[in-house]
Amino acid sequence: MNWAMLTVVTALSFCVHTASAQQLEKAVFAGGCFWCVESDFDKVPGVVATVSGYTGGKTGNPTYEQVSAGGTGHYEAVEITYDPTKVSYGALLTAFWHSVDPTDDGGQFCDRGRSYQTAIFVANDKQRGIAEASKNAAERILGKPIVSPILAAAPFYAAEDYHQNYYEKNPIRYRYYRWGCGRDNRVKEIWGEHAYEGIPGHG
Repeated sequence: MNWAMLTVVTALSFCVHTASAQQLEKAVFAGGCFWCVESDFDKVPGVVATVSGYTGGKTGNPTYEQVSAGGTGHYEAVEITYDPTKVSYGALLTAFWHSVDPTDDGGQFCDRGRSYQTAIFVANDKQRGIAEASKNAAERILGKPIVSPILAAAPFYAAEDYHQNYYEKNPIRYRYYRWGCGRDNRVKEIWGEHAYEGIPGHG
């Protein structure tokens, strides 16, 4: 391969890579403990990456201790990067609803307080429209009001490194926490056979 051809191939590869990167989109969901949300969405085909973090608050660069103590207004949330040619935003919303208790306005499962409440953060009008329709559909299925707000996207701050991929770094502690918190039992109680719909091999 001569230099000119190598240059062309390199340029084409860069263009393909850039186009691929531009096709990726993001969703931000607050579903209680971000360890669990991250674990669930990493199993969804089409999801490229997940990041645990904090959003919706009034303090810049908050720490876990600050958020947990209350007062910053942040939610524990997960930023999901996905390929829309493989999974739609609507499908991600379905997976979200069916992996949380959206009727609980005091937190999620054993974790209580503002930072553990559920919420959807939308980046634009298109996401908002899809989220509102999805919420209405989920309410009809449950037959109960859903308290999870649909909020405008706010600055997202990645959580500390030890929180990222916690379920992989500390599998025994993670499984014990998830079981002890009663997350899966409650989700199955609420959603029945539709629990964790859209999430292969959940938990």
